[in-house]
Amino acid sequence: MGGSHSREDLISDSDEEYEEESREEEDYQDSKDETPERSSSDRRPKTPSSIDEVETKLKALKLKYGSANTQNPSLKNAVKLYLHIGGNTPKAKWVTSEKLTSYSFIKTSISNGRYGEEDGDESESEEENGWWVLKVSNKIKVKVRVEMQLKSFGDQRRVDFVAKGVWAMKFFSDEEYRNFVRKFNDCLFENTYGIESNDANKVKVYGKDFIGWAQPEAADDSIWEDAEDASFKSPQSANTVRANQDLREEFEEAANGGIQSLALGALDNSFLVGDSGIQVVKNFAHGLHGKGVYVNFDHGNQKSASKLVHSTPKRALLMKAETNMLLMSPIAEGKPHTTGLHQLDIETGKIVTEWKFGKDGTDITMRDITNDSKGAQLDPSGATFLGLDDNRLCRWDMRDRNGKVQNLATSTPVLNWAQGHQFSRGTNFQCFATTGDGSIVVGSRDGKIRLYSINSMRQAKTAFPGLGSPITHVDVTFDGKWILGTTDTYLVLICTLFTDKDGKTKTGFSGRMGNRIAAPRLLKLTPLDSHLAGVNNKFRNAQFSWVTENGKQERHLVATVGKFSVIWNFQQVKNGSHECYHNQEGLKSCYCYKIVLKDDSIVDSRFMHDKFAVTDSPEAPLVIATSMKVSSFSISSKR
Repeated sequence: MGGSHSREDLISDSDEEYEEESREEEDYQDSKDETPERSSSDRRPKTPSSIDEVETKLKALKLKYGSANTQNPSLKNAVKLYLHIGGNTPKAKWVTSEKLTSYSFIKTSISNGRYGEEDGDESESEEENGWWVLKVSNKIKVKVRVEMQLKSFGDQRRVDFVAKGVWAMKFFSDEEYRNFVRKFNDCLFENTYGIESNDANKVKVYGKDFIGWAQPEAADDSIWEDAEDASFKSPQSANTVRANQDLREEFEEAANGGIQSLALGALDNSFLVGDSGIQVVKNFAHGLHGKGVYVNFDHGNQKSASKLVHSTPKRALLMKAETNMLLMSPIAEGKPHTTGLHQLDIETGKIVTEWKFGKDGTDITMRDITNDSKGAQLDPSGATFLGLDDNRLCRWDMRDRNGKVQNLATSTPVLNWAQGHQFSRGTNFQCFATTGDGSIVVGSRDGKIRLYSINSMRQAKTAFPGLGSPITHVDVTFDGKWILGTTDTYLVLICTLFTDKDGKTKTGFSGRMGNRIAAPRLLKLTPLDSHLAGVNNKFRNAQFSWVTENGKQERHLVATVGKFSVIWNFQQVKNGSHECYHNQEGLKSCYCYKIVLKDDSIVDSRFMHDKFAVTDSPEAPLVIATSMKVSSFSISSKR
């Protein structure tokens, strides 16, 4: 369990501090096959001791030398290169890889996919359909993309990034630092969208109303401050809240089978959906605790429900005051689409209906389902829910039009298409969520996030442009003021508030925002934590803490990355004076978070309902499920 303030922040401008380490690590740095975790005891210094003694004496004189760049005026794009070694062990540290080297941005050739022959010759930027790579010395060649997790430190004239290890470059002047960041962002834009980075193309990509996406420094950021709770107006109070909070593990339960999904209840029970059934656990003020009750997927002789036995449900949705559960199983391994779902009566443990998705007499597929609103699972009479497919957004009704009870043994009832729209190809919907009043937010493969009012699913009131990465999961606050989108490498937090022409404050669900739109903020892992999380591990299922009452504000954000559960303080992220945002270029990115590390990959991380927050905790417990265990953590005040 830990935080984001790691050893990656500890690089000194003084050569003396790293001189001994630089000599000690020389063998390591010159080997291309070494890993950052290699112990320093395996390396031997190469520099003769006599030179060491002379150099030490010279440094003791504290002579005022010119900068390395001044001493080497012919070296273009000069930088000092560092490598982080030791991972997250106590011996982790930065070591000097090269005291003086240079970098270049090179365009690849479409004809052979190779790097340009002239290192750093930016005339190759005219070449079509290639991509930009960053080359540093002879040690780093990496395609410029978001997976590098580049983090800039303006006050230190430094950037950190991931490229088969964690590296840092320090520049010898503010101008050189700014030039690098500007060039990197231009190359990233071109690699992402396939067109040159200029004002005209940015308008083409983002739209003229979204100036904040293209030029964050020109956007009106005041709406973020206006949306803050009164008790968190000052930066001091926001930082104090975080400083006085800690995570304390309360319970850990072993699961009966491999957990595939987590269905949290706001009443007495929550549910762990596994390979062969559902484990019922009890909700407590300090987390989930087992009841010893297990519902097997036992369907007797019901052939219509037999498919469920062979395909573990990947989606579980509570309904009817949490007495029923809808279970969706994909029809093909690795794909989310399904042609129907099963309705489970939790109290009897029986499948009561197998529903099919159909429209105009034709079977159709759905890739996701969700409740009509944030608190709809608590409604005992609820009979409708929302469905999403690549180009469909609709509401399904389980009530039989003729008022007859379906005979499950002889027929598979078709859900009623109560409301919705089948869009022309190209929307590429991937995920959706609802607000407290039933407004809908939809995330797409092209990165767009669309807002639909409770009155219409045909046309979005607002469509936020993408930042180049697909939205794989989306959540929204109960009041609809904030949206959290998940991509593989970062989270994007969007404020939906705007002021209309009459001076009234509205959300993008109820009106067109026009050009009065604040720039989004990004939530990222530091390059070091991203590297430690693993190459193939991606952000998943980022969501707000859970409230279902007007006037209450969500307090935290949580996401899963491999074996990491990552938690941000929501008020701190919104605070424009927060230290993370100092000396940053481009969209503001927050790196202040807490990490819970588990032994196995995490299936899901979610906060329990707000009603389970207790007096010594500002937040309901956090539940973290791996395939075999479920753990509960309280966010409590430090004593």
